[in-house]
This record gives sequence, C-alpha cells and structure tokens, in this order.
Amino acid sequence: MNNTYGSKTRKGWSLTAILLMTVLVLSACGSKATDNGGTNGAQASNELEQIKSAGVIKVGMMGTYAPYNFLNDKKEMDGYDADIAREVAKRLGVEVEFVSQEFSGLTPSLQAKKLDAIISQMTITDDRKKVLDFSDPYITNQVKIIVKEDNNDITKLEDFKGKTIGVGLGTNDESYLRNEVLPKVGDFTIKTYDDVISSLKDLNAGRIDATINNLYALKPIVDANGFNIKAVGEAIKSDQAGIAVRKDNPELVAALNDALKGMKDDGTYDTIFKKWFGEEPAQ
Repeated sequence: MNNTYGSKTRKGWSLTAILLMTVLVLSACGSKATDNGGTNGAQASNELEQIKSAGVIKVGMMGTYAPYNFLNDKKEMDGYDADIAREVAKRLGVEVEFVSQEFSGLTPSLQAKKLDAIISQMTITDDRKKVLDFSDPYITNQVKIIVKEDNNDITKLEDFKGKTIGVGLGTNDESYLRNEVLPKVGDFTIKTYDDVISSLKDLNAGRIDATINNLYALKPIVDANGFNIKAVGEAIKSDQAGIAVRKDNPELVAALNDALKGMKDDGTYDTIFKKWFGEEPAQ
C-alpha cells in the first residue's frame, strides 16, 4: 500500500513538473511573439521602408484620362500623371508599377493595400483627408462647363436647372454638383460615368445637356474624336490634385513632398508640365 502511494506521489510530482515546464516554455514563446509582433508592427507602420525594401511602388490610376493618364499605342501607361509617378519613384530609388482601374475603385484598393499610392488627378478635399493622406499639390486645374457646340442655353451653373448633367463617378466634381450646386440651383439630373470619354460621347450625342471638367483634359479628347463640344463661361472652380496614400504615413508623405520639391527646384517638373500642356505651370 505504501509503495503504491509513493509511486502515485512520484507520478503526481512528475506530471506537475511537466505541466510547469510547458507553461514556462509557452510563456517564453508568447513573450518572443509579442516582442517580434511589436517590431513587425513598427516596421509595418513605416510604409516608405517597405516600398524601398520591395524596390517598387504600386501606383493606381485610371489609365483612361488623357492627357493625365492613358495607355499609349504600345499599351504602356503614359501621360502627365505617369511621368510624375516615374520621376517620383526614381527619386525614391524604386521602380514604379502601374495598376489601372476605375476612379471609384482607387481609394478602396489603396485602403486594401493593393496599392501604395494614387496618382490619378485625385483632388485634395477635406472629406478625402479624413480617410487618406496627401502630398503637396502637383497640379492646379481650372474646371469649366462643357456643352455641345450649338448649345447657347447653358453658360453658367444656374442654367443647369431642369437639365441632365454628366460627371465622373466618385470624383470631386460629382461631390461638388451634389453638395454645392444642386442645393443652390435647384433640381437637375446628375448622370455618372466611369470615365471621361464616355461622358463626352454622350454629350456629343445629345444624351446629356452638359458636363464639367478641366480644360487640360478636354482638348486631347476633342482633337482625337472630333467632338463638337466647347467650354463656356468662366471657370466654376479650381482644383488641386495630390498623391494619395493611406492614413498615418508621415515618412512616406515627407519623401513624396521632398521628391516633388526637388523636381520643381531642378526644372524637371516644368519640363513634364510643358510636355503635356504646352505651357508653363501656374505659380
């Protein structure tokens, strides 16, 4: 009976020792995992270092918005935005990878980490700054009303009442029409489009009464398609576009701003601007 009790006691102590060692090992592993997790978290927060480590920056743009971003005859991304992106990437010491998609999908893709940045004429607005960070502006656009060549009835925003107005889906222009123009002017219909060319085709065919866009975007599309459309009146607003990145990336934003400043200081920015718009950038 005593031997049996002693045997049971020894087995009990052995089991206790095994359990204790298991707890200690797991605790040590947990501590290491926490330490590593903290380090990885710090690295993950600095996306500039991740981009440099990967050697590439993934840039989202529509690819259907000449002369800003479009596919050329060689099916390569081309345009003002594309040249800005290539030069910025060069100054970051990485390659650029272009990812094209509809404008309305660019922000979700950026937030889902499918992109590192958006360089696609994204206007800097207070609403967008709630969910995105922006570089300093890299272009200022004057936006005007665009109508058919033979339309003399629409020359100002007040003339939109009772009309159908086309605009890009998810753009600052759409927000402007819905939130600022519609309440002031009165009832008119807003028809949205995934790209500029589709809205101008509908305008040219008389399916909408007017649209709003900037003059830099208008000229090459009209020249290429022979549309009978025109810009009328004074500029209704002025927009500034910046490079958009995910929130809380001060290192990346600072690096982008340094690249843009360097481009302006050494004349590279002016060269790119004149290449695509035939004039000096507005100061």
